[in-house]
Parts: sequence; C-alpha cells; structure tokens
Amino acid sequence: MRILFVLLVGLMAFHVSFSQSEPETLQENPSLHERFLFMKSKSQSYGAYKVVKESVLDGVWKIAQDTIAAKEASIKKAEANINKLKGELNQSIEAFKAKEKSMDEIMHASTHITVIGIDFNKSTFITTVAVIIAALLVMLGLVIGRMKLQSNSLSERNLAVSALTHEFEEYKQRAMERQTKLSRELQDERNKLHSRNP
Repeated sequence: MRILFVLLVGLMAFHVSFSQSEPETLQENPSLHERFLFMKSKSQSYGAYKVVKESVLDGVWKIAQDTIAAKEASIKKAEANINKLKGELNQSIEAFKAKEKSMDEIMHASTHITVIGIDFNKSTFITTVAVIIAALLVMLGLVIGRMKLQSNSLSERNLAVSALTHEFEEYKQRAMERQTKLSRELQDERNKLHSRNP
C-alpha cells in the first residue's frame, strides 16, 4: 500500500509539473516546439501510447512545413546575400589589383627612366652619365694637354728652323763675302801676274 501511495504522489507531482510547462492555448504564431507540446498535452493516453487528433497532427505538420519553408527562404536569402557579397568582394579585389598595378607603375615611373628604349634605374642612369661626363672631361683634358705639347713642340721646331734658316743665311752671306773676297784677291793676283808678264 505504501508503494501505491508513493506512486500516486509521484504521478500527481509529475502531472502537476508537466501541466505547468505545457501551454493551455496556442499563441498566434506558435513555434514548432510549442505546437508539439500543445499536441502532446491535448492528446489522450492509451497505455504507453498517445492518441493524437488528426486536426492537431495536421496543424503540427503545417507548422513544420511553414518552419522548413521559412528556413529554406532564409537560407536562399542568405545565399543570395552571400553571392552578392562575393560579387562585391571580387569587384573590390579587382579594383584593389588595378590600384596596386597603377601604384606599381607610378613607383616604377618615379624610380626609372627610359633612354633609347632601354629602361634604367634613375640612380644607375645618373651614375652612368656622371661617369661618362667625367671620362669625356678627362679625355678632353688629355687632348688639350697633348695639343699644348704639340703646339710647344711645333713652336720649338719653328724656332729651330728659324734659327737654322738664319744661320744658313748668315753662312751663305759669309760664304758669298768670302767668295767675293777670294775672287778679288784672285783677280788682284791675276792682275799682278799680268802686269808682270806683258
């Protein structure tokens, strides 16, 4: 008897706690869980089984279909939103790549120079031009120095030729004077000889 009493008290406590968690009436838009609890509470028991009215079961089925349709619509909307965001992301990536390419071209243009179809780094080009100009200046200095040496050498030769010419003229004049003197002396001697031997 004591066991039966404990069972009866336990069953009543279970019934009271269960009835408090089950809704008495459905709200306007019940969730699937609420509809299931309502169906379970309004069904009658037959042994270990529950007997459910067909209209209540149809209502649960309709709510299940509506919930699934709402979830599918939400998924489709989310997929459409994802595809839209992917498209925007791809456009942003393309725009970023174009800007990056433009920036690379600007950076290349600011650090490089094209001369005679050859692309040079500006610092390399400036160094090369400076070396070429320095080499040309050194060559110009060498040419000017060589020309001065040749000019000095030429003026020394001219002086030497002029001195030789002057000496030759003096020698020639002395030789002429000597010849004239010898020729007079010879004539004097002839005259003397001729005057002695008539």
